[in-house]
Amino acid sequence: MASGDDNDPVIEEIDVYLAKSLAEKLYLLQYPVRPSTMTYDNVEHLAAKIKPKQQRVELQMAMNTTSPNYCRSKGEQIALNVDGTTYEESNTYSVKMMDKQTFSSIQATTNTSRYAAAVFRKGELHVTPLTGILQMRPSFAYLDKADNKTREREAANEGGDSSQDEAEEEAKTISVRFARPESEQARQKRIQSYEFLQKKQAEEPWIQLQYHGVKDGRSEHERQYLFCQCADASQNSELVKTPKEYLSMLMPPLTEEKVVKPVGPSNVLSMAQLRTLPLGEQIKTLMKNVKAIQFANLMGLLASGTDSTAVLRCIQQVALLVQGNWVVKSDVLYPKNTCSPHSGVPAEVLCRGRDFIMWRFTMERSLMRKEVAAMIKLPPEDVKEFLEQVAVPRVNRGWEFLLPADVDFVKKHSDVAHRQQMLWLGIQSKLEKVFSFSKDDFLSKNCQHPEVVHVGGNQRLKVAQERAQEKHTALQKELDAKRAASIHIKQEPLIDLEDERMDTSCPPPPPPSSSGVPNGSLNGYPTAAVECANGGSPSNVPSQELLDFVSSTFRKNHVLTLNELKRLFSLHVASMPAGRIPFGPVSDHLLQDAVLLSHCKQIMVPFPALTTASADEQKVFGLWETGEDFDKHRRLLYELFSKNYRVRRTVVQARLTEEFGNASKADVDRLLKECCSSSAGMWYLKGTIQS
Repeated sequence: MASGDDNDPVIEEIDVYLAKSLAEKLYLLQYPVRPSTMTYDNVEHLAAKIKPKQQRVELQMAMNTTSPNYCRSKGEQIALNVDGTTYEESNTYSVKMMDKQTFSSIQATTNTSRYAAAVFRKGELHVTPLTGILQMRPSFAYLDKADNKTREREAANEGGDSSQDEAEEEAKTISVRFARPESEQARQKRIQSYEFLQKKQAEEPWIQLQYHGVKDGRSEHERQYLFCQCADASQNSELVKTPKEYLSMLMPPLTEEKVVKPVGPSNVLSMAQLRTLPLGEQIKTLMKNVKAIQFANLMGLLASGTDSTAVLRCIQQVALLVQGNWVVKSDVLYPKNTCSPHSGVPAEVLCRGRDFIMWRFTMERSLMRKEVAAMIKLPPEDVKEFLEQVAVPRVNRGWEFLLPADVDFVKKHSDVAHRQQMLWLGIQSKLEKVFSFSKDDFLSKNCQHPEVVHVGGNQRLKVAQERAQEKHTALQKELDAKRAASIHIKQEPLIDLEDERMDTSCPPPPPPSSSGVPNGSLNGYPTAAVECANGGSPSNVPSQELLDFVSSTFRKNHVLTLNELKRLFSLHVASMPAGRIPFGPVSDHLLQDAVLLSHCKQIMVPFPALTTASADEQKVFGLWETGEDFDKHRRLLYELFSKNYRVRRTVVQARLTEEFGNASKADVDRLLKECCSSSAGMWYLKGTIQS
């Protein structure tokens, strides 16, 4: 052994990295009919398509018809044989000359586990496993098309000759036979036949691709994924094994079969198992699942008697404070050496983009998705995932932070809030260097300070009601004073202000609904202060008569679009006696406020992009609370329709069964009958069926 080492010394050691970004997308294309010195890199690629399951690729390339090696007469003859003399849009060669050729792939090997593509750079070897090895060969399908044209012409000529024979064909007896039931052996032969395999291959659709040249910017960007994103070779566990570990991989020890306990769904967190973990792991697991939570709610999820000081110490290790709420850190969701499941972007880049969004939410309630995407320059699916974790979309207002500002926590734990503020300043300085921006750019645009307390819609509504009451009282006193000072006092009794509410006074606003208004606003229309002048009625506080009409209408229909509600309201007004219309002028905003104050909520139905529904038809409201136990079934149905504008009955029944146990057919029938209408086997919310 010593002599062998002396004769064969180690010259150089090279670190080997395993790159995974393109592990399931990398194909090796070989061109066996052409030498390696004559590549197709500079040839114009007209089209490309792929069947991923079969690993079939077709490339269409242009031919140089001006080359001295190109026979023009042969090219014109081939085009004439394939397309004939007529000009059609489906012709293979539109210029009446063979000006392109198609390359079709065949698999060089079905097992590519032993093959990889390697790139050597700066003393490092980066290896990426191959998904497939394909040999590209010229396709002669155009010759088959020419043969079919010839057969069609011959059949037409023969048919023309036989049509001159006027002799009528004699009637023939037709015997009918019934096929025997197919045996298992016959079925196995049929599915292994060439015809069956060809049929199965034809069923997979082609996926059109866009070809980028070798020197194209997109190609250069994709080639960067051939390099491992992990800079430390010691952390690349696939290529670093001890001799003992390598031996155990080659000869794994025998293990006894154990009874495997049933595993619950991945999105369900068992609280019983969770509380067996240490406190730090409990908080980390909870934060990875909920993404954002208020501290009081977090304490409610933990075991009773848990020390809040210990919880505060643990949560600061896995979460950051945003508007008084705790949001899980980016590096907890995207650990080091991982990448995006959507785009393959490294975790380090994802964390920077998500931190920027969280930092922006420390200063303002809402963000515009396009503005954020333009700044962090990440794929749209990653940006959407970041926003869905901590925000909800609002009509014409972008993405609003998921939770209301927890001012009580900030006041009670000012030391923690100050420490978090210092931490955000450090994150801000790093983000400013990476994305090249200044904090003043956003502050001047939003005119908002991070410590401003955001007032919710319920509070604005309460303030508006108090102002309306004050206006009403002041106006009534003023009218009484004028009557007392009048010289000519009529002997008839004074008219009560309550009887002439629509003409001379501002009625006190109705009490707010017990169900509350979601997210602090009336469906995106903040309640302003009520102004009354010259005895007019308030225009932005629904009257009690309007609330009664809306409440009774929704108890009958359960689900209504704004367009349908306006139609029913018009019919109701038309049916009332002349001179008795207690509503006054009712705007769309006032009608929507009345809906939200009548135990109803808006359902954000994701209509398709090419929908024919009007704006009023896309605003869908559903009865949220009636006091009966069946309310929870309706809320679950609304949740389904907030993800898709149409669902199947089986999906509704499965979701009810999952949430409430065994759902009876009667419950499903009642739920769909009350809230939905069906078309072509699908169920839609009432008034949302798209043609």
